[in-house]
Amino acid sequence: MTDLIQQATAAGIANFTATNGRVPDSFQLLAKHAPAAFAGYGLIRSALMADNSAAGGLDLKTKEFIYVLLDVLRGDLKGALSHAGNAMKLGLTLPELAEGLVQVIMVGGINTWNMVGQEVMRACEASTVPPTREPTEGGMR
Repeated sequence: MTDLIQQATAAGIANFTATNGRVPDSFQLLAKHAPAAFAGYGLIRSALMADNSAAGGLDLKTKEFIYVLLDVLRGDLKGALSHAGNAMKLGLTLPELAEGLVQVIMVGGINTWNMVGQEVMRACEASTVPPTREPTEGGMR
């Protein structure tokens, strides 16, 4: 059982690092005090946070975006900001974000915007730098 927990923990750590750049402090604490729980969560997260677009599933940008919207709906600013940053790095645009946040308003009410949504929009707006487009052999990339 110990080997299984260690392997699952390693998979979870690798997945957090690949998708988030690091293991968040809250999950480091979970791994320290409840390693089997972290290992189980890590396996679920590793399976979910894979780019499955080649197999007809969701790409990582979409998965991160869904987490943004769910976190806004729940009122979780910290989670929404984290996932929004990841989604923006993967190509989420401000118009896409705005449209999704309006959907959250329709489901959860204007308080979702007032309490979390506007903060996410402001943070993403502030971090957005227009991409430079350099000509490539095939045209623009």
